[in-house]
Amino acid sequence: MNQDLDLTLERVIRAPRAVVWRAWTDPARFAQWWVPAPAVCRVERLDVHPGGALVTRLSEDGVRFDPQLDATFLVVDQLERLVFTNAVDSGWRPANPSPIAMTAEIILADHPDGTDYRIVVRHGDPSARALHEQLGFADGWGSVTKQLAEIAESEA
Repeated sequence: MNQDLDLTLERVIRAPRAVVWRAWTDPARFAQWWVPAPAVCRVERLDVHPGGALVTRLSEDGVRFDPQLDATFLVVDQLERLVFTNAVDSGWRPANPSPIAMTAEIILADHPDGTDYRIVVRHGDPSARALHEQLGFADGWGSVTKQLAEIAESEA
């Protein structure tokens, strides 16, 4: 990890890795936790394989859905790691996403209480990292991680 470029979040989720993995890879489950409540997520594409698409839409009112994320999976290691970027869109075109380009790595490991869940979000330069932190990285990713934990733990 590079302190100047990366932001991280860690949490123990009291559920087996397979349950957490399913929450990441099943579109219906993913839609339940991916955006901070009370907003609603619609999964347009969730093709969990290297080169596959991750496309979501967000609604504040449950009626109008606006683009939220258009990304590509770079690495998919079954039950262990997912890496995706919004710097390349789902059509494999270079992107200049607003407000920042990032690459997110999700790491799952066994923990005596369930799953050690770690996120590393990488940025291209210190100003992009600072902007992401200022825009609420900890609150945003923290709240969706809490929602993910609630879903996974309820299924465990």
